[in-house]
Amino acid sequence: MVKWDEEWEASMPARARHTRRVGVGMIFLVVLLLVALMVVATRWRLWLPPGPSGAITEADLKPSSRDKEQGPFAICHGAVRVSCVVDGDTIWFKGDKIRIADINAPEISHPQCDSEEVLGDKARDRLVALLNAGPFSLDKTESRDVDKYGRKLRAITRGGRSLGAVMVGEGLAETWTGRRRDWCH
Repeated sequence: MVKWDEEWEASMPARARHTRRVGVGMIFLVVLLLVALMVVATRWRLWLPPGPSGAITEADLKPSSRDKEQGPFAICHGAVRVSCVVDGDTIWFKGDKIRIADINAPEISHPQCDSEEVLGDKARDRLVALLNAGPFSLDKTESRDVDKYGRKLRAITRGGRSLGAVMVGEGLAETWTGRRRDWCH
C-alpha cells in the first residue's frame, strides 16, 4: 500500500514536484541565511581588523596651543598615585582620579574572562603610549563633573580630537553609551 503523500506527489505533474522540492530547499536556505546574519550581527566586532576606515588615528592627533597637560605616565602600582594609568579608561593625573568620559575599555581588575583581561592590558598600555606622545587637554563633559565613584569625568583630547576615539578605532575600547559591554562574547 502506498502512503497518501506518495500517491498525492505521484499524481502531481513532474514540474509541480520539482517546484515543491525547490520551495522546501529555498525555505531551508533562507532560514540558514537568517541564522548566519544573526551570528554576524552579534559577533561582527571580533572579525574587524584594527583601525577601521574613517577612524581617528594617532597621526591625526596634532597638538594645538590649548593642549597644556603633559606626562610622563606609567602603569599605576602601589597606593600612591600621582600621574599613571589604571586601565584603558581610568587614569590618575596630578593626584586626581579621572574616568575618560567618552569611552569604555575592558576591565583589568575584575575581568569576566581571560580575553577581557588580555584586551584590557593592551588598552591600558596603548593609553600610556598615547598620553606620553605629547601634550593633551582634559575637557569637562556636558553631563556631570564627577561619577558615582568620585572620579572626575573628562574627555582627553589632543588638537581637539579624542584619544579615546583612537582606542575605539583600534578595537581597544568602545564609545561610551551609558552601560558597559560584555567583552567576553
